[in-house]
Amino acid sequence: MAMVGTREDARADARPVAALDVERVRADFPILSRTVRGKPLVYLDNAATTQKPRAVIDTLRRYYEDGNANIHRGVHLLSQTATEQYERARRGVQRLLNAPHLHEVIFTRGTTEAVNLVAASFGRRFVGQGDEIVLTEMEHHSNIVPWQMLCEQVGARIRVAPIDDRGALRMDAFEALLNERTRLVSVVHVSNALGTVNSIGRICELAHAAGAKVMVDGAQAAPHLRPDVRALGCDFYALSGHKLFGPTGIGALWGREELLDQMPPWQGGGDMIEQVSFERTTYNTLPAKFEAGTPHIAGAIGLGAAIDYVESIGYPAIAAHEQDLIDYATAAIGDVPGVRITGTAPGKASVLSFVMESVHPHDIGTILDSEGVAVRTGHHCCQPLMRRLGVPATARASFALYNTRVEVDAFIRALGKVREVMG
Repeated sequence: MAMVGTREDARADARPVAALDVERVRADFPILSRTVRGKPLVYLDNAATTQKPRAVIDTLRRYYEDGNANIHRGVHLLSQTATEQYERARRGVQRLLNAPHLHEVIFTRGTTEAVNLVAASFGRRFVGQGDEIVLTEMEHHSNIVPWQMLCEQVGARIRVAPIDDRGALRMDAFEALLNERTRLVSVVHVSNALGTVNSIGRICELAHAAGAKVMVDGAQAAPHLRPDVRALGCDFYALSGHKLFGPTGIGALWGREELLDQMPPWQGGGDMIEQVSFERTTYNTLPAKFEAGTPHIAGAIGLGAAIDYVESIGYPAIAAHEQDLIDYATAAIGDVPGVRITGTAPGKASVLSFVMESVHPHDIGTILDSEGVAVRTGHHCCQPLMRRLGVPATARASFALYNTRVEVDAFIRALGKVREVMG
């Protein structure tokens, strides 16, 4: 069964799940063998970016060493080969998302650019004076600012659905915000700051009943849950390659064909045109209409390799392993004096955010770094959420398929060092 919404989705499948061989997986990631400040690297900053397996690194090297060429324009062998690899990566994204049509998959620089594309293009066509866009209190800045910019341009307004004290979306309050003026709901699938997994299927049902479309920020979901867009029922879905063990600067947007066909191009340039004259330009078909200029060819090919890698391991095994880690880490951190977890929604993904009494999160991060433990500290590009939580910042440990219980133990010991140093 495709994993589309919550951890319960994975447990609903009664078929046995093969245990993940974490030591074999770790051997695929060269960086994990290094030391930091004389200590073995414990990398727990996966929500910011993931490390890259050798399969992705080798794919990038081979492209630049043996096959570098521009795509879609050349008749020579290198161009034809690069084009095939680029389009093979698009097929990989289609497969990952279970997208109905290949031409619905658009390569972008990442989730941020995908949201901006939809805001600029969908917004230009479908959002006007007095219309409303619904967001949630847990959104990343990348899923707030583009909509603010759109609203300023067209006279629309943003409405914000609240969360409860656990960090779960209040579905009753969300539903109450929907009305005949709601044009779009844009919501994160998995919160980067809390680990909350939103019920996207139910959100889509409610939004569609009100006549609104749904954009999903899937940057944090794709490494943990297979995002089946058909099962979710959304209208747009965005992901980032670097969160999915692929290169930086590459990502993808999926959108329904009937919507993409109606949306105007976002950027002008090569490959998105059919015919150009100084009097008039006609535009290319999907997906080229939204891929102006020379793209990040190597990045797309690397993303394809990353998807192949994740699929070779399997989402059920990844989910089971990460669930064990988050459960183990949550129990262990509960024994550290003065620590309070922020984000305790049921079925959360592998993000553990916390504050420590009388210690600033930046001090936590600095002392952990001295012990070789990499975590993220700050507002995590979620300043409205931090205000809702009543804190200026949090420390965040985030887990991936290559992390281990031994690393969790090292993380907990390092937190003990924080308490020793800071009193």
